[in-house]
Amino acid sequence: MASRKISAVVIDDDGVLRSLMTSILRHADVEVVGEALRAESGLELCQHHQPHLVLLDINLPETSGLALLPQVLQSCPKTRVVMVSGEATFERVNSALSQGAAGFVVKPFTSARLLDAAGRALGLIS
Repeated sequence: MASRKISAVVIDDDGVLRSLMTSILRHADVEVVGEALRAESGLELCQHHQPHLVLLDINLPETSGLALLPQVLQSCPKTRVVMVSGEATFERVNSALSQGAAGFVVKPFTSARLLDAAGRALGLIS
């Protein structure tokens, strides 16, 4: 996927899916600089690493990914965020996109779908 090294943070409370997303990104030559299962630690990773990409689950313990999204975008203005959720209602997708998410991936997903959404968010695919 990347001609220049792209960095990413993956925030999802499901360890299996977090590992799967990380593995998919790494196989596409994306440097995953951090993984988090909670919003607070995910935000800290984003602020520290300023990644190109964040994959952000909507359903997180203690707070939602939708509540975290504006905080990530405010503290990391160049970061592109792709939301990930098994509950892709029109309201959730619309809310995420209207708050600045660059994409939305529905669980369960394929590696092709995840990489397509990441590539589009980063402007690598039109």
